[in-house]
Amino acid sequence: AQVAKRRTNRGSLPAHLPRIEVVVDIDDHACPCCRNNLHRIGEDVSEKLDIVPAQFRVLVVRRPKYACRACEEVVVQAPAPARLIEGGIPTEATVAQVLVSKYADHLPLYRQAQIYKRQGIDLDRSTLADWVGRAAWHLRPVHQRLLDHLKSSSKLFADETTAPVLDPGRGKTKTGQLWAYARDDRPWQ
Repeated sequence: AQVAKRRTNRGSLPAHLPRIEVVVDIDDHACPCCRNNLHRIGEDVSEKLDIVPAQFRVLVVRRPKYACRACEEVVVQAPAPARLIEGGIPTEATVAQVLVSKYADHLPLYRQAQIYKRQGIDLDRSTLADWVGRAAWHLRPVHQRLLDHLKSSSKLFADETTAPVLDPGRGKTKTGQLWAYARDDRPWQ
């Protein structure tokens, strides 16, 4: 009864996840009694949920330089690709990961710095904060468009929530305020 309860509680794994199949087969396909060939009559299949932790990698951009041997005055090189943070080391995906971890998963920057440190990546909390600020600057048009869309509704709902915020220099926290806005254009009822 305990095994049946455990199986019903487990659920099935989503079909959209990639499957990596491993076949665990016998070494000898001869019958242990008479040594005739065994034939396959079925199989048992089980699935386990696996996770691949975040993997850091370094994207190396090489820009070859070319010169003319005839005039020796011309050097030609492709322009460097634009960076989200000029002169910075993160890719757009790295900054997006920091933002999602901070705002969607509520993982503070100091904890993210600790996680990265375990992977051998030494990023100070202030560096991560700078990335967040620069990403916010780039997202201003999206924020403004969303705000314009909200304000164009005849019904706008708002909620104010307070939260403790670090107050650098004082070693204390102060009360910060968060406002959430929503619109509902559906007819009454």
